[in-house]
Amino acid sequence: MADDAGRLNQVFAETSFLYGSNAAYIEEMHDRWAADPSSVPAEWRGFFDQLRDTAESVRASSNAAGWGRAASTEPSEATAVFDGLWPAAKPDPKARPAAAAVATTTPAGVSAEEVRAAAHDSIRVLMLIRSYRVRGHLAATLDPLGIEQPGSNPELTPEFYGFTEADMDRPIYLDGVLGLQTGTIREVMAILKRTYCGNIGIQFMHLAEPEEKSWLQQRFEGPDAFEKNGFTREGKIAILNKLIEAEGFERFLHKRFPGTKRFGLDGGEAMVPAMEQIIKRGGALGVDEMVFGMAHRGRLNMLAAVMGKPYRAIFHEFQGGSSVPSDIEGSGDVKYHMGASSDRAFDGNSVHLSLTANPSHLEIVNPVVLGKARAKQAFDIREANEGVPEAQWALDRSKVMPLLIHGDAAFAGQGVVAECFALMGLKGYRTGGTMHFVVNNQIGFTTSPRNSRSTPYPSDVALMVQAPIFHVNGDDPEAVVFAAKVATEFRQRFKKDVVVDMFCYRRFGHNEGDDPTFTQPIMYSKIRSLPSTREIYAKRLVAEGVLTQADVDAEVTRFEAFLDTEFEAGKSFKPEKADWLDGQWREIGLPDGDERRGDTAVAEAKLRDLGHRLTTIPNSVDIHKTLKRVIEQRRDMIDTGANIDWATAESLAFASLLTEGFPVRLSGQDSVRGTFSQRHSGIVDQTTEDRYVPLNNLGGQQQHFEVIDSALSEEAVLGFEYGYALSDPNTLVMWEAQFGDFVNGAQVVIDQFISSGERKWLRMCGLVMLLPHGYEGQGPEHSSARLERFLQQCAEDNMQVANCTTPANYFHILRRQMHRPFRKPLVLMTPKSLLRHKKAVSTIKDMAEGSSFHRVLHDDAQTRPEVSGIKIKADKDIRRVILCSGKVYYDLLDAREKKAVDDVYLLRLEQFYPWPMKSLLTELARFPNAELVWCQEEPKNMGGWTFVDPWLELTLEKLDVTSKRARYIGRPASASTAAGQMSRHLKELEAFTTEAFA
Repeated sequence: MADDAGRLNQVFAETSFLYGSNAAYIEEMHDRWAADPSSVPAEWRGFFDQLRDTAESVRASSNAAGWGRAASTEPSEATAVFDGLWPAAKPDPKARPAAAAVATTTPAGVSAEEVRAAAHDSIRVLMLIRSYRVRGHLAATLDPLGIEQPGSNPELTPEFYGFTEADMDRPIYLDGVLGLQTGTIREVMAILKRTYCGNIGIQFMHLAEPEEKSWLQQRFEGPDAFEKNGFTREGKIAILNKLIEAEGFERFLHKRFPGTKRFGLDGGEAMVPAMEQIIKRGGALGVDEMVFGMAHRGRLNMLAAVMGKPYRAIFHEFQGGSSVPSDIEGSGDVKYHMGASSDRAFDGNSVHLSLTANPSHLEIVNPVVLGKARAKQAFDIREANEGVPEAQWALDRSKVMPLLIHGDAAFAGQGVVAECFALMGLKGYRTGGTMHFVVNNQIGFTTSPRNSRSTPYPSDVALMVQAPIFHVNGDDPEAVVFAAKVATEFRQRFKKDVVVDMFCYRRFGHNEGDDPTFTQPIMYSKIRSLPSTREIYAKRLVAEGVLTQADVDAEVTRFEAFLDTEFEAGKSFKPEKADWLDGQWREIGLPDGDERRGDTAVAEAKLRDLGHRLTTIPNSVDIHKTLKRVIEQRRDMIDTGANIDWATAESLAFASLLTEGFPVRLSGQDSVRGTFSQRHSGIVDQTTEDRYVPLNNLGGQQQHFEVIDSALSEEAVLGFEYGYALSDPNTLVMWEAQFGDFVNGAQVVIDQFISSGERKWLRMCGLVMLLPHGYEGQGPEHSSARLERFLQQCAEDNMQVANCTTPANYFHILRRQMHRPFRKPLVLMTPKSLLRHKKAVSTIKDMAEGSSFHRVLHDDAQTRPEVSGIKIKADKDIRRVILCSGKVYYDLLDAREKKAVDDVYLLRLEQFYPWPMKSLLTELARFPNAELVWCQEEPKNMGGWTFVDPWLELTLEKLDVTSKRARYIGRPASASTAAGQMSRHLKELEAFTTEAFA
């Protein structure tokens, strides 16, 4: 090796003169050697002689490098893209020469230079056309106020591409582009400005799919495109009538209820005929249901003019009346938050419309609408594919369309918008495309666009999913309606999101009692002098001869008279029914009584059969060796009927529901495998990475099990699942947090929908939230699902909150969601370490005949003495009852065994809310002489203590016992949820468990 290195070093030294920087000098010497070998020094002559190059090859190489092409003065295809000099056309060598004329390279009388110039012109015009396709929207006339003038871009001028005024009328070959074989620059510019810089500006060149771009170009481009896309006389009159209705309603409310908040549509009335067009065109293209979501601005007009809610009902609410019958309980909500549903028919096509109720938290309704639409699509898909193997299902989502109406500031500012866009193409969340309509008021409350976003448009967030965007001037109703029509067609054809961004304005302030001139005096000076959209359009139609001014005035007068009549009728209006238990909810009722146990037991034979099916994996699946052992262990649990762990009980709950006719849907971050590698609901083949799902292979007639690893989002995904559960009461819908600590990323959904939706809007929901919770020394971000926040919101029988300690109780509470005649949200604190805890197990009999969910569980020393490690004293001799919930029970169980304490009874509270008064009265009455202690692992200002304390006091008042108030034992109050070091965690645990048994 050393000898080789020495020889290499010698070679390098001898050839160092060949270093690259010497190349020009060496090439010059080589040329001199080729011309005359004696003209170079002897050592160079010797070097060149040994290369054995001929003089001819050296001279050829000096003209062009040996690896390059020979120098040429003729233009080529390769160089023309840089210098614009294109080669003359060459004849096809395979073609038969029919005549001498065919052999000529250019037409008779046309020089090669003229051909190149013509080609150069064509290329430059195509570059100009492309610039308009890409940036023409920036020069469009979009602002009805004229405050934001279109910018000037040199790339949109012929001069940028070398054309002068002398070139403007010279015909140029276009080969069908813009619908022209040839055209002048003047003609091309006229078409481009009309197409891309008029009252519609189209953003579509960011689309990656050529078919989508081509389809949009065909819809908009061409010398006669606007004539072909124009509206008939009847169509124009229909648009005008909707504008009269929208404007007339807002003006009527403003006159009859001055200063009352209504968040009117004044300035954006063109939204109403646009919605009509979407419904009409969508119905013609197969849509039979539309799910709307919108903020409060324009909602009353949407309810009346689009949804068909009686005007008298709205006037009744303005006059102080209720929107529901007097026998319906609920807190209600303001008029501009309420939902509605109706059926509309156009051209023989009936479309069911539902407007989702929502809070003032802008854009938070978006994922709810998407979830509702997905659930409704699932009904269609199951019905269309009945009897067909699931692998062959046709997933047609075109019949149900989600449509979201946004405000400009919220669309740009609220993060949930981007989260919802991120769901567009994901498995488990696709809806076949969402229609987005932005009512672009060019202001957010008092904030100007330059202070509310960093992008040219509020709609730029949609670029992330390659959605086409139609910017349109709201004072051109025909442009707005046409954009809505094309957007609808695009959604139906390409199954993607699409955005219509309607530039308009707010005629009044943020609400009708607000003075906007404090902050936008110039804008509102302009608005005060501006005629309304209806007035502008009516004048246009009169000028076109579509109708006369008298016709317009007559229609305005007729509608005002109609509103007067409806106003009077509103004084005596009485709502006949609430629509909260219609459709899929028809078989669902209200809770009756306090027991609500539900029939949740499953025959033992069936449980064993399901367990065997779940643990029988086909030989064709190359299963992970570790997972194979897990499956074998589960099979042993089923065979022996003992030591059933959490994951096995869960899969049995799911399997039993699936075979009873209830679909099951579970989504969350890492939910397929489970955060703690406990679930394994999808077994990944180690060779192919195909996924085998045992719960979809139970055999016989079973429903679909859908388990989804979600996007890394809490807010949008939880909102989506809430919406899904709103639409489908007969599917067990679950959302699982990766850790319960992360649920606060979705706090708005919990506060505004899950905890209060039924009382505000009469909307039931059976959603289950699975929140891993437990103090195991993992720090403040992986310990607490903030149980206290859910308990704080518990009132009026609005939801259920539980913290189970056994797999069997978990099994029953999941099944209970489907096996009761009503639906309530269920918030479950789920385990982490208990997933594999040797004592946190159940038997198959705990889930079989005669079993049910227990709100309160006994001490294992009473029911399973072999587990507790002690023999507990008789009830009369118990000195202390410790009431606790969740994992801390097992900490106390171990501590009691170590301390050999036999006169302290551990009672488990499995369900916090609704408060299990009857069960606790029964159990606590057993211990008349005992002290009552509440023990928890969470700090004193968190967890269950502040909730259970008054409830326990109320419970003890009803008993003849010594203790009348529970005493707290646990961690002291803390700003942080948990200790960051394991040593501190263990020290705290030791301290409060010692106190518990002192």
